[in-house]
Amino acid sequence: MRKEVPEGMAPTLSVGEVAQRSGVAVSALHFYESKGLIVSERTESNHRRYARAVLRRVAFIRVAQRVGIPLADIAQALQTLPAGEAPGRADWARLSASWRAELDERMAQLKKLRDQLDDCIGCGCLSIDRCRLRNPHDKLGSEGAGPRRLLQD
Repeated sequence: MRKEVPEGMAPTLSVGEVAQRSGVAVSALHFYESKGLIVSERTESNHRRYARAVLRRVAFIRVAQRVGIPLADIAQALQTLPAGEAPGRADWARLSASWRAELDERMAQLKKLRDQLDDCIGCGCLSIDRCRLRNPHDKLGSEGAGPRRLLQD
């Protein structure tokens, strides 16, 4: 359902206008479009024109990216909305709820990393002198590669 555009306001926006209004580079808008996150119509002269609803879609994308949601997950979420429609408050609540567990896990890992950052990188290596105290004889190395202490629940 398209909303009426107030008198004196253009019904569509150019890519430059969307970039200026959203604070997103034109190249990013082209990228989002190539990934199917936003859509445009082409004029007879082959210029992109965007419905005003794209501004909210771009804001949705940017906020989701800012909290660390992968672009593939954002695309999947936007596919649940009608094409060209702006996500509303209820859409954001529903979609962000589906990301909550992943974000909680990521935040726990970041807190753990922050708390151990100046003490040990948690990788099981012996390259930092303090690791000998936390990981004598590289016991963590037998558990596998990577940051073993940080990967533990």
